[in-house]
Amino acid sequence: MSNHGDLPELAAAVLQPGFVGTSAPDWVRRWLGEGLGGVALFARNVETAAQVAALTAQLRAENPDVIVAIDEEAGDVTRFESRLGSSRPGNLALGAIDDPELTEAVARDLGRELADAGITLDYAPDADVNNNPGNPVIGVRAFGAEPQLVARHTAAFIRGLQESGVAGCAKHFPGHGDTAVDSHHDVPLIAKSIAELEACELVPFRAAIAAGAQVVMTGHLLIPAYDAELPATLSRPILTGLLREQLGFEGLIVTDGIEMQGVRRRYGLAGATVRALAAGVDAICVGGDHADEETASRLRDAIVDAVRSGELAEERLRDAVARVRRLAAWTTARQTETGARAIADAAAGNEVAVLGSRGSAVGFAAARKAIKVTVADDRRTLPVTGVPHVVEFAPPRNIAIGSETPWGLGAPLADLLPGTTSRRLTADDLAGLADPAEPVLAGAAERPVVLVVRDVHRHPWIAETLTRVLELRPDAIVVEMGIPETVLGGVHIATYGATRALGRAAAEIIAGVDVPEPAAQPVAA
Repeated sequence: MSNHGDLPELAAAVLQPGFVGTSAPDWVRRWLGEGLGGVALFARNVETAAQVAALTAQLRAENPDVIVAIDEEAGDVTRFESRLGSSRPGNLALGAIDDPELTEAVARDLGRELADAGITLDYAPDADVNNNPGNPVIGVRAFGAEPQLVARHTAAFIRGLQESGVAGCAKHFPGHGDTAVDSHHDVPLIAKSIAELEACELVPFRAAIAAGAQVVMTGHLLIPAYDAELPATLSRPILTGLLREQLGFEGLIVTDGIEMQGVRRRYGLAGATVRALAAGVDAICVGGDHADEETASRLRDAIVDAVRSGELAEERLRDAVARVRRLAAWTTARQTETGARAIADAAAGNEVAVLGSRGSAVGFAAARKAIKVTVADDRRTLPVTGVPHVVEFAPPRNIAIGSETPWGLGAPLADLLPGTTSRRLTADDLAGLADPAEPVLAGAAERPVVLVVRDVHRHPWIAETLTRVLELRPDAIVVEMGIPETVLGGVHIATYGATRALGRAAAEIIAGVDVPEPAAQPVAA
């Protein structure tokens, strides 16, 4: 019988907290020496690749096997390139191209970049089947709306990441695609039968497991077919019964952010943490909003108290810790192996370009393959003649994407066509106007007009404004940087995402130039 003397260390081992700053705070370094198993990095922790490498070296000095995680989807959701936007196309664009070998190459390139910076776990790829176009939080983060397509690209992404020594993480189990609710704010309900879930939502996760995914992230989703009471993150029938026993997953199960309202509102941070561990979770992601020692201490203490009271079986906690340590050992071994391979490649002259301040060469090349141009009126042609006026319609931000990541076409078009003007409009800017086209076309005169939208089908104010503007300027080019569910205008460009790489690719087509983003200098990777 345990005397519980090591419980604080065990409880700390299953936490993956976030923190504030671009270097390791004292409390994080102290905790690493006391058993903390991992940390989660966010955009606030990233300035440059070199800075992140220095940060992870600080962490590893305290615990050489610490799991360093980041939520880097290499698309609209980017933490590593949040200041510029991702130099890769993102999942929906890769799904639109539908070349699994290219997806694997993009993920391998990403994995090398993350490994070089000392990151060992990427909370990616998104394995959700986005079969509800009204989904407010997944959208372009998914590879598509067809289960088999999503499955083959999920598997390819995982293979590419893990070949570079970074653990892949299929999310959000059992599938966040068929919902119109964002689990950051509430609990989405997936009202499907088991047969329907088997035929759709579970298909990519089966493929991820078959591809050797080291990690699966839970979704804060209520799925009555499996559990009518508890969201998946807290559900033993879903995590232990379905994921472990039925699907045969043996790797690490990590929660989506435990502070999200999908679980926190009803159960609180501590309550959700304990219930998740009891259900079969191995690691708790926290710190997107609560990035402080007080929160980490509260969760650690709640886990210890739950074991002492019998609410959480000590055996279950020790099993979770064993899986955390197993993943840490896997990443250490893999990165040692891939690092040795990189040195050998460099000695043989087989060097590759990796991310610097200019971005990923393979990512920009992939983005150019994704762009789709639809010409409904053959009188409207590309490229434009003259210097364009760009208007970007900005819907409410997706909390998963974050407000700090730039997007749009104003900047890349101005780079290619000096003199380009641009403005960004929100619903508030147009509210109450007799003619919303007036601010859109102000300053455009006879110049080419480029109208940039994201998910026009989900935002009536954008659709109504576009319809009016196109009545006055049928020659305007519409660029959809979300899901191209609605095609408007004589010339419509679908980018399948709003990354920097996709914006650049669309700008090149509009400007009629082929000026590839300068490749990073070749270095060993």
